[in-house]
Amino acid sequence: MTTETLTLEQAEALATAALIACNTSAENAAATARALVRAQADGQGGHGISRVPSYAVQARAGKVDGHAVPRIEDVREGLFRVDAGFGFAYPAFELALPELERRVQTTGIAACAVYRSHHFGVAGHSCEWLAERGMIGITYGNAPKAMALWGSTRSVLGTNPIAFAAPMEPAPLVIDMATTTVARGKILAAREAGKTEIPEGWALGPDGEPTTDPVTALAGTVAPMGGAKGAALALMVEVMSAALAGAAFGTEASSLFDAEGEAPNLGQVVLAIDATALSGGAFAGRMADLAAIYAETDGARLPGSRRLTSRAKAAEEGVTLDATLLAKVRALLD
Repeated sequence: MTTETLTLEQAEALATAALIACNTSAENAAATARALVRAQADGQGGHGISRVPSYAVQARAGKVDGHAVPRIEDVREGLFRVDAGFGFAYPAFELALPELERRVQTTGIAACAVYRSHHFGVAGHSCEWLAERGMIGITYGNAPKAMALWGSTRSVLGTNPIAFAAPMEPAPLVIDMATTTVARGKILAAREAGKTEIPEGWALGPDGEPTTDPVTALAGTVAPMGGAKGAALALMVEVMSAALAGAAFGTEASSLFDAEGEAPNLGQVVLAIDATALSGGAFAGRMADLAAIYAETDGARLPGSRRLTSRAKAAEEGVTLDATLLAKVRALLD
């Protein structure tokens, strides 16, 4: 496999230019590129640069409104909604997170629902932003159907990620997971890189049979994490995102990987809690004690800690990308 290494700045500039060339405003392209490159730097390639070709064709076709301007709709003191306007989710999140922080300073707990939204990338990033500012963050988001219901071969629920982050030294504790065996973005990344095989156990084809072909897998389903429990967790996320935001269910949302159909109309919900206030000032000390338990236990590591190593390496060395993918992205500039 031929690869090429770009600095983070180069990768962000390339993604931004590609999106602008495909009917996206400079502001929205920049916000989207920032999020994609951060995902790439964290080792989450399925939510990284591999998304640029599919984002771009959707913006060019108008399936996603590259010029949408998200807006806040007040509900109550601790509740608000963000209309993403059928545009990219990242500008809506960049608007929502500071507003959550502002309201938590008064209410102690606040929640926002993002609707008429799109793919929102690494769920843990929004939670981590909140945790870096002293809040516990919880994010729910739904996705187009990709998972068969437990006991069935019919695709109904999405990969439906759930993420959590809490303040901790030296960096927030972040737990971020899809409710499927693997995030569907990893299968997309394999396809965009021109790979002909993915690991066994990742996916089933449309016929319900296991497949290692990424194209067949994208047309089929991804198995729920942990069997029936993963399917139940995915259902909970569907309620906490699509239903709570008034957005489309996975069965109603169009694909995030092509330009066919109407806008996906996905939903995300983010909760923020003032950790210090609710704990009576004990939270930081308790988290330090918890971190010490992990540090003193042989073979243990805190969930999400690998992102920090990957992030630091990417900042110093850049990100190494598949040449086939980069060729697709650069072709969008023509």
